[in-house]
Amino acid sequence: MHPIMDKIRNFCIIAHIDHGKSTLADRMLELTGTVDVRQMENQVLDDMELEKERGITIKSHAIQMDYKGYTLNLIDTPGHVDFSYEVSRSIAACEGAVLVVDATQGVQAQTISNLYMAIEHDLEIIPVLNKCDMPNAMPERVEDEIVDLLGCKREEILRCSAKTGEGVPEILDAIVERIPAPKGDSNAPLQCLVFDSIFNSFRGIIAYFKVINGTMHTGDKVRFVNTGKEYDADEIGILKLDMSPRKQISAGNVGYIISGIKTSTEVKVGDTITHVARPCDKAIDGFEEAKPMVFAGVYPIESEDYEDLRASLEKLQLNDASLTFQPESSMALGFGFRCGFLGLLHMEIIQERLDREFDMDVITTVPNVSYNVYTKDGGMVEVHNPAGMPDLTEIDRIEEPFIRASVITTSDYIGPIMTLCLGKRGELVKQEYISGNRMELLFDMPLGEIVIDFYDKLKSISKGYASFDWHMNGFRPSNLVKLDILLNGEQVDALSTLTHRDNAVDFGRRMCEKLKELLPRQQFDIAIQAAIGAKIIARETVKQVRKDVLAKCYGGDVSRKRKLLEKQKRGKKRMKQIGNVEVPQKAFLAVLKLD
Repeated sequence: MHPIMDKIRNFCIIAHIDHGKSTLADRMLELTGTVDVRQMENQVLDDMELEKERGITIKSHAIQMDYKGYTLNLIDTPGHVDFSYEVSRSIAACEGAVLVVDATQGVQAQTISNLYMAIEHDLEIIPVLNKCDMPNAMPERVEDEIVDLLGCKREEILRCSAKTGEGVPEILDAIVERIPAPKGDSNAPLQCLVFDSIFNSFRGIIAYFKVINGTMHTGDKVRFVNTGKEYDADEIGILKLDMSPRKQISAGNVGYIISGIKTSTEVKVGDTITHVARPCDKAIDGFEEAKPMVFAGVYPIESEDYEDLRASLEKLQLNDASLTFQPESSMALGFGFRCGFLGLLHMEIIQERLDREFDMDVITTVPNVSYNVYTKDGGMVEVHNPAGMPDLTEIDRIEEPFIRASVITTSDYIGPIMTLCLGKRGELVKQEYISGNRMELLFDMPLGEIVIDFYDKLKSISKGYASFDWHMNGFRPSNLVKLDILLNGEQVDALSTLTHRDNAVDFGRRMCEKLKELLPRQQFDIAIQAAIGAKIIARETVKQVRKDVLAKCYGGDVSRKRKLLEKQKRGKKRMKQIGNVEVPQKAFLAVLKLD
C-alpha cells in the first residue's frame, strides 16, 4: 500500500542540547504504537552508547510512524554546531519542524541557529514547551520568548511533558493539521535527497533518502549524481524501528536503499539519486563536501598496534564519512595518522569510539587547522601539521583560515564575550538587537584560535547562554611562527604548534610551566625550553631526584664528602647521556587546556 501524498507528513524536532527531543521522540513512538512495550527503552533512536551517555545525538536517525491514517516521518537531527551540515540536509528533507523549548531554561543558542536554518527552508514551525510539570518551570516567561522569536500567537504554543507523556497527543494532532503535505510529482523523473547513511557489516552502506519527485522501484538502476556512480537498488523500503522492505517508494516519502556499496566515500550526505534510464534535469541544491576543519595526529601507544589502528579508523570511516586520515610519522611518537575532524566535539567522539568500540589506546597531538604557506619561489603548500612547515628562510607568507562567527546572547554578557573574542584576534563586524535584550554579534576570527578552547570558554562566561555558529570566510595573511618545545635539547615534534607572533612568548612560557608540573622527575635534571627557530624564549628545569649520599658521613674531613658527591655527579652525567624523557599522555592533553 502506498500512502497518498496528502497523507504524509515529514518533520524533524529542533531543540538545544538536553531540552528533551529524544524523550519526546520516545513518547511519540509509544503513542503511535511504532515500538512495542518490550523494545521500549529511553532514547530509542540514539543507538550508540555514547549518545545515551552524553545525552547528545551524533547521527541523524529516521523513523516512520502511523497515526490516525497518516504516515509521519520523523527525521531526527544532531544538535551540535560541528554537525551543522548534516542538520541542514535533514531539515531540507522535511516540511515542518517541532521546536522544543525547555520551560525551565527558555530559548537557548542552538535552538536559534537550527531554527533559522529551518525558517530558511520554509518549514512550518510548531512551538512546543517541554518539562511543564517541573516545579521550576516558568511557562509564561518562556512563552513570551517564543512569541518574540517566532512572531507566532500565544495559543499556537503547545505545552507538554515528554517524560510523563502529557500533551503529546496534541503535538501529533498539530503535526497532522499544521504541517503541509510534501509537494512533488510521483510521475516525474526520479529525484531523491540523501540525508544520511549508515554502515551495516553485512549489507554495506545503507543510504537514507527522501523522494522529492518520481518513484523508485526495487531493482531499478540508479545513479548518485555528485559522485557519478551507478548501482542497482537491491532492496528499498521504509524505516520502522527496523527496516521494512517495500516494492516501491514514491514522491514525498522517506526510505532507505541498499545496493551493496562498500566504500563510505561513495555515498555523500546531500547527494541526489536519480534513474539511469530517465535522469532528472538537475541535482538538488545545497550539496557540499563535508570538509574537515580540525587536524590532529593520532598515534598508537604501542607501536605494534599501528595496523590495528589503521583498521579501526577505516571501520569508523564507514560509519562516519566526514572523518579523513593519512599516515604520518613523528620522532617522539613513531608511526600514526593525521586525522581530519569537523570540529572538537567530533574529535572527542572519534577518540572515545576508538577506545570503546576497538579498544585502541591512542595519543592525540594538539589539534590545529590547515594553513596555506606561500614560498619565495611562488609555490603554495597546504600545511596540516606544524612539523611539515618549510624552512623559515623559504617562506614568503603564511595565510590562515578565517571564519565569520555569529554569537547570540543576552546583553548582560556582551562585555566578557567581546573581551574573549578580541583576545582571540577577532574583529567585530557588527552588533544588532534581535528581540528584547537579545543581541547578535558578528566577528571575523582566525579558525586556529577557536579550535582549542573557545567554545568551552564562551559557554562558561555566558553561563551557557551564548550560542555560537560559524562559517568559513576565506584565508588571510597572518604573522605566524612555529613554536618548538625542546626537552634536554631534543625537539618533541608532537608538541610543536603554530601560533601568532604576539602570543608566542606568553604561550611558550605557559607551556614550559605546565610541562614542569607534569613531567615525572628523573635521576637527572630535565631542561624544558620553548624556542622559535634558534631563539630560546622560555625555560624551566625539572630538578633531579637525588639520594643523600652524605647521610653516612658525620663529622670528618670535607674531602671525603666531596669524593662521594663527585662520584654521584659522574653517575648523573652518564645517566643523562643514556636517559630519555618520556612525555606522558597527560602532557599532550594539558597543552589543549592551557588557560
